[in-house]
Amino acid sequence: MSATEKPKLAMYWASSCGGCEISVLGIGENILAVDEIFDLAFFPCIADFKVADVKGYPDGYIDLCLFNGAIRNSENEEMAHLLRRKSKVLVAFGSCAYEGCIPALSNLTSKQATLNTVFLDSPSLANPNGILPQPHFRVPEGELEIPVFYHTVKSLDQVVDVDYTIPGCPPEPHQIWAVLQVVVAALTQGAALPPKGSIVGAGDVAVCEECPLEKSEKTIARFYRPYEIKPQPGMCLLEQGLVCMGPATRNGCGALCPQVGMGCRGCYGPLPGVEDQGARMLAAIASVLDVNGSPGVDEHALDRRVQEAVDTIADPAGTFYRFSMAHSLLGRVRSDALEKQIEPVKAQHNGSKNGHQSASHRSRAKEAVA
Repeated sequence: MSATEKPKLAMYWASSCGGCEISVLGIGENILAVDEIFDLAFFPCIADFKVADVKGYPDGYIDLCLFNGAIRNSENEEMAHLLRRKSKVLVAFGSCAYEGCIPALSNLTSKQATLNTVFLDSPSLANPNGILPQPHFRVPEGELEIPVFYHTVKSLDQVVDVDYTIPGCPPEPHQIWAVLQVVVAALTQGAALPPKGSIVGAGDVAVCEECPLEKSEKTIARFYRPYEIKPQPGMCLLEQGLVCMGPATRNGCGALCPQVGMGCRGCYGPLPGVEDQGARMLAAIASVLDVNGSPGVDEHALDRRVQEAVDTIADPAGTFYRFSMAHSLLGRVRSDALEKQIEPVKAQHNGSKNGHQSASHRSRAKEAVA
């Protein structure tokens, strides 16, 4: 890069909601500094760039690429490999790219079950012929092609080599700007970058450490959903029976959610050295349950008390692995048997008279998904 040439910036949106792009705009007037320092090489959310443009760049042409979104389909994976090849520094930007986030919750079921739910069983759709998306479809004008929908959602680093990670859903603007400043200093002044593989734009302790809510050693007998109680201001939410992922989540967000009465959901990912965020949270949950045994207490009664408390946690898998499913020890549920159940249902459905799905077919599909 010549002395007069600006560094090249790219940002791409894979399987995600688009909040990460909006969070970049959240850096406020600093966006003008970004515009002054960088030339955009690829940012299809805000400018008319084409994939062909990226393919035409020399390898390593892009100085910094912020890649947000999980790898849900073949197009996501193709773009991940392309942008890795064209970028000097590739950043997993946000929770979806980092750990799979909400898209990876579909790893709790199967590809076919997901397609059935969306295109066959939803009560709000009109699909009388039971048509499911096909990667290739012949029409009079030619062949249409859409990406292949994958069975398993992956994080970016499970597909390509990643240089850095900025966690968050979405990352907080002040953290984004801090990271951009470090990168700009490296590109323009020769300053050192963090060690490769670093998680940047976040802290190294639990959210609880930066949360101002008062903590005690109170124990609880059950958990509540947010609409069921009005939390007492200034008190730890977990100790009031509201699930809060703060004990198992890396800080850096400013504990914004707990401060407004909403438990941390875990979007900044696990603490350093923790392999499974959900398992860490289970340990924290166990520490606040009011089920301590004492001499003479019947073990079966104690087990019932534990189970009764745990049963008040709605959707444990979706709660404890909301952001980290792809990176967790679980990864995904085994669904081979489920797929074997669903495929015959789909075949019978496709072969039914006039292409219409009968009530019995729909019922059996639902049973297979369940």
